[in-house]
Amino acid sequence: MKLTVNGTEHEVDVEPDTPLLWVIREELGLLGTKYGCGVAQCGACTVLVDGYATRSCVTPADSVEGTQIRTIETVEETETGRRVVEAWVENQVPQCGYCQSGQVLAATALLTETPQPTDGDIEAAMTNLCRCGTYNKIRAAVHKASEA
Repeated sequence: MKLTVNGTEHEVDVEPDTPLLWVIREELGLLGTKYGCGVAQCGACTVLVDGYATRSCVTPADSVEGTQIRTIETVEETETGRRVVEAWVENQVPQCGYCQSGQVLAATALLTETPQPTDGDIEAAMTNLCRCGTYNKIRAAVHKASEA
């Protein structure tokens, strides 16, 4: 099957129901997308599929054929992604950092769809778990990234 990841088309030889997460990590060698829970609850595996935050651990590879998949490795290639990363650094969001690739992509998807989010918008969209509890810093960083 052919998957377009970070602007490059890849031919991958996997079973159709192989989770996208494993294709990204094992077949393509892109290690920024993390495995967390395997049941789409934590969000560590979040990628963008046609701009939408998607939990790749439960997304069958064949279901995203013909879409544009973006991982953390190229998030800064978009203006919104670059602003999110800059805000994350400025607000010193990460502690352990494990969940941050998923958090950054979820925030990028939110700001692409809702450029000036309210606290309620952020709470509704940013459902990824952070074991370190940096939710206040995450909210502050999303607001900072929305200022541009």
